[in-house]
Amino acid sequence: MREVRASRGQGRSPSRTGTLDLSRVMLLVYVLAALELACLFMQFSVMPYLSRRLGLDSVAFGYQQTIFGVLQLLGGPVFGRFADQRGARAAFTLSFLASSALYLLLAAACSPALPGVPLLFASRLPGALMHTLPAAQMAITDLSAPEERPAALGRLGLCFGVGVIFGSLLGGTLSSTCGIQCPVIVAFVVSLLGAVLSLTCIPTSTKGASARAQAALPGLFMVMFSLISMDFFQLEAAQAGYLMSFFGVLQMVFQGLVIGWLSSRFSEGALLRASVLAFSVVGLAMALMANVFHLCLLMPGLVFSLCALNVVTDSMLTNAVSASDTGTMLGLCASVQPLTRTLGPTLGGLLYHRFGVPVFGHVQLAVNFLVLLVLWRQPVPPKMDKAW
Repeated sequence: MREVRASRGQGRSPSRTGTLDLSRVMLLVYVLAALELACLFMQFSVMPYLSRRLGLDSVAFGYQQTIFGVLQLLGGPVFGRFADQRGARAAFTLSFLASSALYLLLAAACSPALPGVPLLFASRLPGALMHTLPAAQMAITDLSAPEERPAALGRLGLCFGVGVIFGSLLGGTLSSTCGIQCPVIVAFVVSLLGAVLSLTCIPTSTKGASARAQAALPGLFMVMFSLISMDFFQLEAAQAGYLMSFFGVLQMVFQGLVIGWLSSRFSEGALLRASVLAFSVVGLAMALMANVFHLCLLMPGLVFSLCALNVVTDSMLTNAVSASDTGTMLGLCASVQPLTRTLGPTLGGLLYHRFGVPVFGHVQLAVNFLVLLVLWRQPVPPKMDKAW
């Protein structure tokens, strides 16, 4: 924070210039987060089709997704500590350079003249250092005043929706019209641009405020969604991109509007139980799902559950984080999603290969029903629970 304010010019109003500088940095952070997520979802949109073209079945696809999850799981805390010690500029730059390396290797795997399968698995290695979203959360947390922080982090959630929409649309459209290698090359160029912007425009350090973390908690079905959309729903790359864009629109609406309104009127305990209950109901319906129209009907409930869990876990972690350990805590939070991606793809690939899509609904129902029972027996502590 001091370094950001130290960049003010001489002879100008400190308060107005400082506010302007902070606003510009925060806007750039939002843009960088949206760019990274768009590139990530461009990659997700082509991965199942590339894997199938290289001769990998659903189990092998799950293995390479698991490798990616393990690397991100191990790299999250390390990256977080690196961000604390080296600052926001180094964190953003490192993450975008790692992304560039991943997309470059993935583009090489698309070439018929090169050994595709080894390059596909090698492209997972830079994933250990791809943590732009936690870096953005750290910067927004540091740069925003405490009373403005929930809204600032909510806008970061909107960036996630923007990334899902444009990344999925571009990935599906470009792969259908220009070939499967095109989205990966675009993602590589955009990641290099992100590295340049980070190195030249992000302040060295943004420390100076308390921390607040926000982490997505994907389910087993969402981890395997790209493969399911291709096999079960028989969707082309462009159609799968449209479906993911619909998911992104819902995420923006719930994250930016609905959850904020609900959190001001209901307690954290109520939202937590409601989200788990919604997960259970969606799981039951998912077990009976037969086509993509059914999925579209289920998607609002699934997105609500994900967003509500984000808000509640965000609030629970606030009191446990100090300003000096913002990046470390966010790195640990960032490991939650890779943990799911570590276990989910292998387990999901085996279950899908043997039992089909309905098994994900049964698992989701069973797990969340047990979680709901635990919550009833051990409710959220009173200091975090305003009222049921």
